[in-house]
Amino acid sequence: MTSRTTPPPVHAGGTLLFILLSAASGLLLSLQSRINGALATALGDPIAAAAFSFGVGLLALALTALAAPTARRGVRRIPAVLRGRRVPWWYLAAGAVGALIVFSQSATVPLIGVALFTVCLVTGQAIGSMAMDRVGFGGAAPRRISLPRIIGVALTIVGVIWAVDPGAAGTGLSGQLLPMGFAVLVGMLMGFQGAANGAQSAAYGSAIAATLVNFVVGFAVLGAVMLARLAGGARLAPLPAEPWYYIGGLLGCIFVSLTATVIKRLGVLVTSLAAVGGQLVGSLVLDIVVPAAGSRVSTATVLGTALTLLAVALASVSGARGTAAAVETRQKIRR
Repeated sequence: MTSRTTPPPVHAGGTLLFILLSAASGLLLSLQSRINGALATALGDPIAAAAFSFGVGLLALALTALAAPTARRGVRRIPAVLRGRRVPWWYLAAGAVGALIVFSQSATVPLIGVALFTVCLVTGQAIGSMAMDRVGFGGAAPRRISLPRIIGVALTIVGVIWAVDPGAAGTGLSGQLLPMGFAVLVGMLMGFQGAANGAQSAAYGSAIAATLVNFVVGFAVLGAVMLARLAGGARLAPLPAEPWYYIGGLLGCIFVSLTATVIKRLGVLVTSLAAVGGQLVGSLVLDIVVPAAGSRVSTATVLGTALTLLAVALASVSGARGTAAAVETRQKIRR
């Protein structure tokens, strides 16, 4: 049975701090997208790039869990938590979603660029996170879907349509639809991933322990697929010598840990949308300053991204107010 956890009192300053932390995690995710996309291009295989990224992250988490007492205690609680069903076993599927996120970065960014990939991911995040908040997934209290939130999500979708550049990567709109749709689907699943990891973090008493479980499951999925591909005759290009190709997994560790921590304070929607703001800014800057081979930033991309960022701000403000009001109501009831 899913345990319900009560967040600590929400204060304006504290809420702003957690929103900024979530935005910082979004910046890291946009950088991770670029690095994993470059690694996929270098290896000639997006699944291999995703597996390498997860492997590096898993190694870093294992070393952290050995060195940090709090993380070690959290890791020791994992078997008891799962046996006692304090979190449903299928919450572990959040790790498979993490693998899908990294694969989508590796497969899609070289085709449509970081900016358009991020805007599509944002659309899915907005829709999926609003749904998770509405049903109270992960043990949190259900949150009402307000009109500003609905308007924010609608504007996000408009922003995506506006940001599409039919001339990007030398392809027409039809050539972009499949990778764009895939990114939207992955973004929708990120709402589930964040809520499930937040619930596990609360149950284990450690965000690092929850992140470790996420990476173990994700690496197992990607490793199995990669071994099957190699057995079927797949061949990889030589590994790049530059160390920066392999830090995507480290950035993913930080992103998942921050999300698992912040989501307990802000809820799924506000956490996701704050991260979205960081993603949008970071991805657009990357595509302008160091553009990938398949990316092209047009006026439509910039204006569509700006509209999406405005929509995120609208929904985030509404969601943050709703989170604080919900916590205050629960505290009054307990008194």
